[in-house]
Amino acid sequence: MNKIICKSRQEAARVGALIIARQIWDKPDSVLGLATGGTPVGMYAILAEMYRAGDLDFSRVTTFNLDEYYPISRENEQSYDYFMWKNLFSHINIDKSRVNLPDGGAADPLAACAEYERKIKAAGGIDLQLLGIGHNGHIAFNEPAQELSLRTGVITLTEQTIKANARFFASDEDVPKKAVSMGIGSILQARKILMLAFGEDKAPAVKKMFSGAVTTQCPATMLALHPDVTAVLDEASASML
Repeated sequence: MNKIICKSRQEAARVGALIIARQIWDKPDSVLGLATGGTPVGMYAILAEMYRAGDLDFSRVTTFNLDEYYPISRENEQSYDYFMWKNLFSHINIDKSRVNLPDGGAADPLAACAEYERKIKAAGGIDLQLLGIGHNGHIAFNEPAQELSLRTGVITLTEQTIKANARFFASDEDVPKKAVSMGIGSILQARKILMLAFGEDKAPAVKKMFSGAVTTQCPATMLALHPDVTAVLDEASASML
């Protein structure tokens, strides 16, 4: 894995934005895998600025998001669908028909997961997949476990992840206990992977990711199996390397 260590979160967000911009400049009809959470927000703002400045055109870009809570409606302000439109899609010229997110409200979630995989394949696969990393080393909602899912499926969240997400919801009872997530195999099929990690609290997970060992107890270590991964870190998240 390649790593780029930046002095600040802001500098790292700009480096990440330029990597995505370069992908779109090189291939205007790129298929991007996108992520949610606090980590990519600054980068999304920079990409929106580049669009407003006339430097980026998203009209031919297709997107697939990594994951979504389950069950949750698209209209819920804590859904990842809502997050993406608030932080990126509503600020750029993306074609709504090219936006794909897992269906957190599907009556038959397993069928919806299979259809999501079919759509990714029909789009030609993901050119560049954006990832963050959880405190326990999870990527997307692939939690540490004895076995990891290969394809998009329904994931039962760990107590640590549920607690980490609780701050976004009105009460603990409102926090979803499951999620729909791309599997490790789906992620590793992307042609390129861009990992962002910011903050000292992510340093232990980043250290494990670069340890050289591959273990299902730290799903991010699976990225060592991919030939083209770039991790963009701030100094705090890289402090244990």
